[in-house]
Amino acid sequence: QVQLIESGGGLVQVGGSLRLTCVASDPLSSHDMGWFRQAPGKEREFVTVVTWIGGAVKYSDSVKGRFTISRDNARSTVYLQMDSLQPDDTAMYYCAARTAYNNVVMTSPGAYSLWGQGIRVTVSS
Repeated sequence: QVQLIESGGGLVQVGGSLRLTCVASDPLSSHDMGWFRQAPGKEREFVTVVTWIGGAVKYSDSVKGRFTISRDNARSTVYLQMDSLQPDDTAMYYCAARTAYNNVVMTSPGAYSLWGQGIRVTVSS
């Protein structure tokens, strides 16, 4: 089973930046890759995704303009650049992947079959 391994989380002050990295343990082609997050007491929510077919990108409204997703297919790696971080961004961040069947963007966690263990991001005010 392919594993997704996240890194780059930590503690940052309001307005600061972090870059999350997710690496697949084995070459991972033909997969959409995305990021979700879960704050304490809340459900897991969609953050962003980049599709395998066509490279379509979608962001949640809450992060649009502040976060940037990118992927390096040769390295089976996806990145999440997070700028202008706010306290509401505090959460566990999860990398996720799903087999790509088309270029339709899927934002439901249930659509993704591969998950990382999560990495904590804390934004202090």
